[in-house]
Amino acid sequence: MTRRRVVVTGMGVVNPMGHDVETVWNGLKESKSAVGYTTVFDTTRFPTKIAAEVRDWDISKAGVDTEVWRNRARHTCFAAGAAKQAVDQSGVLESDLDPIRFGVYLGSGEGDQDFNSFSKMVTAALTPDGMDLGKFMQTGVQILNPVAELEQEPNMPAGYMASLFNAQGPNSNCLTACAASSQAIGEATEIIRRGEADVMLSGGTHSMIHPFGVTGFNLLTALSTRNDEPERASRPFDRLRDGFVLGEGSGMVVLEERERAIKRGAPIFGEVLGYGSTADAYRITDIHPEGRGAIACMKMALSDAGLGPGDIDYVNAHGTSTTVNDKVETLACKGTFGEHAMSTPVSSTKSMMGHLIAAAGVTEFIVCLLAIRDNVLPPTINYENPDPLCDLDYIPNEAREAKCDIALNNSFGFGGQNITVVVGRHRD
Repeated sequence: MTRRRVVVTGMGVVNPMGHDVETVWNGLKESKSAVGYTTVFDTTRFPTKIAAEVRDWDISKAGVDTEVWRNRARHTCFAAGAAKQAVDQSGVLESDLDPIRFGVYLGSGEGDQDFNSFSKMVTAALTPDGMDLGKFMQTGVQILNPVAELEQEPNMPAGYMASLFNAQGPNSNCLTACAASSQAIGEATEIIRRGEADVMLSGGTHSMIHPFGVTGFNLLTALSTRNDEPERASRPFDRLRDGFVLGEGSGMVVLEERERAIKRGAPIFGEVLGYGSTADAYRITDIHPEGRGAIACMKMALSDAGLGPGDIDYVNAHGTSTTVNDKVETLACKGTFGEHAMSTPVSSTKSMMGHLIAAAGVTEFIVCLLAIRDNVLPPTINYENPDPLCDLDYIPNEAREAKCDIALNNSFGFGGQNITVVVGRHRD
């Protein structure tokens, strides 16, 4: 049976660079940084005091019923804003669409933890002899909001998106750390390829800019502590990189079976050509030092697309600005592209937007689509001190006009998950 082709007919974003696709894209082309001092909580006692926050945005700007949505989790509201943009742009709801053929597959993270309520529960239950579990539970019943507790579950955004758009088809969420939304796009593509749906809303959303999230990454020594220079803190592939900058936000795309999209005259921004998924089977927090999982993943995606190493015009790297990731990803690109590695442009847009964790992959997938649309490659900013172990063409500091028909996007997550998606200009 001929494999069904999958195209992108809608895109939407809410992230630190901006609240719509074109604003974000213009910021990236202009080499802007969205990193600043953290404002959503007090970082006085934290080693890291900077982040890439979504600023000057609230649910009233999402185009949904504000009263219904105002008490939902921060990341769920980001998702609504991005999804509404993508679905509206696609025009898919105005078409003859059977709701059972419309699904949702997200890669979304957990919601904010209710630390204030938990602290009250602990305080009320403390006795000279220790914790009174009965009082702890009794206080919880009095102060906890069961709906707010549900908001912490990572599958809630997918459920809300299904309800918002009456998408009654396949509905799922994966939480594979920083690879999550890229995996969601790949798996949603496979659902359409197999004929189990005609349209899928896919992408991801996440916000870990809260005490628990920052504490965890600080304990792992993964975050930059360049607090005196927020805009220069994220510096992928630079010799003086000292960790990633935590970001937040959401990105969404509408994936559609190609013939259906053409028949209804939908805008087509690109075609999903290849998908690769592997595991390092190594350490939970470290990429394999020889990049074996990353190499296998990229080669799998190229094979799925029917392409060779010389066919890729641009790579949007995982490029976190951590010492080990950037070095090994460089090695993996060489292992994948061989003689073409040194001439294949690579950049990390995390240098400007920070690391959106579960929402990073889809955001960078959208960047690849825009690079193809405009034949412009976004830069890696703050690349000032060459590292002999990172010696590829990282498009330093300024965007570049260049032919771009096919782009490859890498996403690597804690736990050793590797995802690569290849996207191309739509062809007959």
